[in-house]
Amino acid sequence: MDPDSSETEQVVSQILRTSFITVAFTACTYYKTESTVSITAISFAVPDSTGKAIPAPQLPAKKKKTIYLTFDDGPNKGTKKMMHIVTEEKVPVTLFIIGEHVYGSREQTATFDSLVANSYVEIANHSFTHAFHNKFAKFYAVPDSAVKDFMRCADSLHLTAGIIRTPGRNIWRTPGITSTDIKKATATADSLQKNGFTEVGWDLEWHFTDSLTLKNTSDELIAQIDSLFTNNKTKTPNHLVLLAHDQVYEDVADSAELHRFIIKLKARDEFNFEMVSKYPGMKN
Repeated sequence: MDPDSSETEQVVSQILRTSFITVAFTACTYYKTESTVSITAISFAVPDSTGKAIPAPQLPAKKKKTIYLTFDDGPNKGTKKMMHIVTEEKVPVTLFIIGEHVYGSREQTATFDSLVANSYVEIANHSFTHAFHNKFAKFYAVPDSAVKDFMRCADSLHLTAGIIRTPGRNIWRTPGITSTDIKKATATADSLQKNGFTEVGWDLEWHFTDSLTLKNTSDELIAQIDSLFTNNKTKTPNHLVLLAHDQVYEDVADSAELHRFIIKLKARDEFNFEMVSKYPGMKN
């Protein structure tokens, strides 16, 4: 073997080893540097736990005044129109139902079933016979008979809440209110309360004529509502119970007036709408 050739091979081998070591060292250094940079970059993305907390989103403030829309004497010919309006406007209402009316016809029974299934409607008790068919003096003269009439309505319609409205009388017997508009009805009102009923009257009535047409426009009624709130003339401050009668709204013009009334109240953006069971002090 040529000595020069062997020496040359040794030199080349040394150069290759040196080059390999240099490349390996450089690669390791580069990997370490890049890893460090990557880790450092990630660490910058982690939020500082000692920084200022992000405040929770603010919920809209609850409106100050509450209106309870109530309708007496259904189901009858105007009930479906009224129900369509409150459902369209998504406004909760309470209907004080007469037991005999539910069984008066197939249509009335079907209407009642629709009311029960409607989430915007609360059913309450307005007696079975409406004071023995409007014989108010006789009805309130005998407390036991009046109590039985309300119990009959509750049993036949499967009403368990015990919320009632006395026919033809603005009587209150709630945990916070005791009020009787006519003294002769006091004994019956007290007897109903002792038998577990909660009696809800009203602060304002939407009056109608003998021909079942409204006496007041929606604007006039809203003006009365404003006056009662302003002068603190409701049974409970900032809470107003409105009495209406759904038989009135069979008329196209009157049902349109009811619709305008609700739309105008909603546009004011200062009222809550609730069912009577949500009235202050009620047993839910």
